Amino acid sequence: MENLIALLVAAPLVGAALLLCGGNRLDRTGHLIGTLFSVASFALGVALFADMLGRGAEDRALHQHLFSWIPVGGFQADVAFQLDQLSMTFVLLITGVGSLIHIYSIGYMEHDERRRRFFGYLNLFLAAMLLLVLADNYLLLYVGWEGVGLASYLLIGFWQHKPSAATAAKKAFLVNRVGDMGLSIAIMLMFTTFGTFAFGPVLAATGTMTSGAAAPGSEGKLTAIGLMLLLAACGKSAQVPLQSWLGDAMEGPTPVSALIHAATMVTAGVYLITRSGAIFNAAPTAQLAVVVVGAVTLLFGAIVGCAKDDIKKALAGSTMSQIGYMIMAAGLGPIGYAFAIMHLVTHGFFKAGLFLGAGSVMHGMNDEVDMRRYGGLRKYMPVTFVTFGLGYLAIIGFPGLSGFFSKDKIIEAAFAKGGTEGWILGGAALLGAAITAFYMTRVMLMTFFGEKRWNPDEVHPHESPKVMTLPMIVLAVGSVFAGGLFSVNEAFVKWLEPVTSFAHGHSPVSATTVTAATMVVLLIGVGIAWLMYGRKPVPVLAPRGSLLTRAARRDLLQDDFNHIVFVRGGEELTGTLVQLDRTVVDGAVNGTAASMGGLSGLLRRLQTGFVRSYAVQMLGGAAVLVAATLLMRGV
Repeated sequence: MENLIALLVAAPLVGAALLLCGGNRLDRTGHLIGTLFSVASFALGVALFADMLGRGAEDRALHQHLFSWIPVGGFQADVAFQLDQLSMTFVLLITGVGSLIHIYSIGYMEHDERRRRFFGYLNLFLAAMLLLVLADNYLLLYVGWEGVGLASYLLIGFWQHKPSAATAAKKAFLVNRVGDMGLSIAIMLMFTTFGTFAFGPVLAATGTMTSGAAAPGSEGKLTAIGLMLLLAACGKSAQVPLQSWLGDAMEGPTPVSALIHAATMVTAGVYLITRSGAIFNAAPTAQLAVVVVGAVTLLFGAIVGCAKDDIKKALAGSTMSQIGYMIMAAGLGPIGYAFAIMHLVTHGFFKAGLFLGAGSVMHGMNDEVDMRRYGGLRKYMPVTFVTFGLGYLAIIGFPGLSGFFSKDKIIEAAFAKGGTEGWILGGAALLGAAITAFYMTRVMLMTFFGEKRWNPDEVHPHESPKVMTLPMIVLAVGSVFAGGLFSVNEAFVKWLEPVTSFAHGHSPVSATTVTAATMVVLLIGVGIAWLMYGRKPVPVLAPRGSLLTRAARRDLLQDDFNHIVFVRGGEELTGTLVQLDRTVVDGAVNGTAASMGGLSGLLRRLQTGFVRSYAVQMLGGAAVLVAATLLMRGV
């Protein structure tokens, strides 16, 4: 079966090549070709999953070596794949949710004249993402990492006739390049430290470096590698301080938001940290930085989501926050790795469903995104209402649904960290749960409840076609049942344990207490949202709001900060360097040239061209020599 691993990547890659190079002759069937290759990759993933289940827990990892890419002396770069429990989880998520989004896009992009190219970009993204999670070394992972960035740029800016979309694509690309530099530096440090960048040797060597016989400074090297990996994760997963691109990325078509910015691309950072768990376990400082970034981001994104009237941007803030939960859990080490991936999978179901539901609402509302111009849509879009509602209940952690099982486990793991740190992280996670309940209830009330706030002469809400609602129904089923299925006898934890390891934490708070506290903050969040948006009519124009609300509408001034510190700061630095170059560097060069010119002018006066002058100079010189000789003899 290991010989089939490469086909997982090859299927969507061939689809992308056909659609992007086949020309206009494929316009009529391009969407079907793209969907077919995506479904084929999913079917192959299911077959490999079934085979993996038939093996023992310790024998499930498969490897496929294709060829040596760059064999030069001690430098060995291989194109090889590794399929284990962690990568298999991502394969099923990427291809499964990706196939549903392909099907949804058939209806959503029906009238777009560039639909063939859109499906080509979707296939390219799937291929790059699968390469990222199947690579058996960091260098090949980096190829997939950059491929994902390219596909994201193409998809966010797909409607490049809109200046906002073109700008958003460039912003996403540039911000991600900052994180990509972190990954490239980490890979360089790995090679200089371990002599390889293959997962097995690198992760195994971390134990040797931190043993009693380790070389001095080994922890410092691992800390540097861990921090650079974290920087890379911050870029791809939209974590503080590299989170500013995610909200703008909603300018892309809604299926792009569902695929890239809910279920797959933004989870790449979580995969990178979890895959590199041994490095972070051996570098406590880097691991602490991961926890801090996750905790800050889960609150940052939640606060931003509270103030957005654009339905997609409200969900984007939610994505940022939920990924923050995953990053924080991954930073907790063996007590949190499995729960981070569990929440990643459940989030893939309900957040993709929420984005597709938002796209369905936009489809029925003439592409209107302002929730203040919605209201009462449950009567006109019953399927969208039910599927979106189930996703809403899952994400706020309603008992029995997927988010309840996965998010509660992260909160328990946060408290299990122990000490003051555990209380702070657990408190932050509970506060995030309360804010999540508030902003998601706000979205539900403003969209599906209350009085209609649209112009009936211009807008005629209607349910989306079945090709769009069927994927939403499937995702809603996953939103309801996935978490419970994973939690039976700790099935998901046991599935990942051979790869990620697992340790039970010793929490000062019992699981029952955590669940009760989560339910209390959930009810508080829902109640506040109901008081603000359910009991009284929602105004079409947003009120001025408090200082925090105005700041949240502007993404907590993240763009202002970037503009002042990096744009203006860069301009000032550039101006200073230019002035320094002109006055110091050029001044030194020009001053030296002027000095030499002046000296040459003085020396030139001695060269008169008259023989009598030269004769006098020779006579004077001879006289000086004779006098000097006589004086020296006298001495």
